[in-house]
Amino acid sequence: MPSVRPAAVAGIFYPENALPLRRQIGECLLAARATAEAGRPPKLLIVPHAGYVYSGAVAAHAFALLAPWRERIRRVVLLGPAHRSAVRALAAPTVAAFDTPLGRVALDLPALAALQDLPHVAQDDRPHAFEHSLEVQLPFLQTVLDTFEAVPLLVGDARPAEVAQVLARLWGGDETLIVISSDLSHYLPHAQAQVRDRATVERILAFDGTLDPEEACGASAINGALQAAQAHRLLPRLLDLRNSGDTAGDRRRVVGYAAIAFEANTS
Repeated sequence: MPSVRPAAVAGIFYPENALPLRRQIGECLLAARATAEAGRPPKLLIVPHAGYVYSGAVAAHAFALLAPWRERIRRVVLLGPAHRSAVRALAAPTVAAFDTPLGRVALDLPALAALQDLPHVAQDDRPHAFEHSLEVQLPFLQTVLDTFEAVPLLVGDARPAEVAQVLARLWGGDETLIVISSDLSHYLPHAQAQVRDRATVERILAFDGTLDPEEACGASAINGALQAAQAHRLLPRLLDLRNSGDTAGDRRRVVGYAAIAFEANTS
């Protein structure tokens, strides 16, 4: 039997049973589809990774864009921060699949094997075991896409060039989507977070790849992704920007969330 990473945060960050999980995701996507534009398929998305009650509505604005391309996208490269374990640069799993309440997501093993010669990519399942930043994206992807394989990578203290090199190897064509998992500011008062997060988003839209973890917990992944996106002349588009005080939390201490799409420049 292949080795499989079981769902670690089902019942904590999102419902542990398939029916309520599908219902919650469906409600988020239904609300987001009203503003979704189906012009060009996104190549890269930045989405938040908090519990669905807090950030699911924001993330849905990015995932709703994928519906017209559900048959075309066959591989999803997932990059996000390691919250529970120290990772020097990037950590790739060695398991064959990740489980969620919606079923099993196979990993693209040849793609992962193609990274093994890179000294900044370690093969290590331990950081992945209890990490939520990638796992919470999978049920959304399982809902909006047909069959796909995942390439999940946790990013620690990686330089932008190291992340960009990995993305260059995995870039592929229209069949490959890149998802960067990151929240924005943490535990500021609502009004202060709005100012901080708006400034962070403006820097992302300007391809300023010098973010720090206080501005975005996935700063290392974002900085490298911005380098790769700029090299490929992608165009960024802000889809939604809110914080937990706008969705389901206390406004005295909030976490910021943004959904941003990067699309091909066809001009």
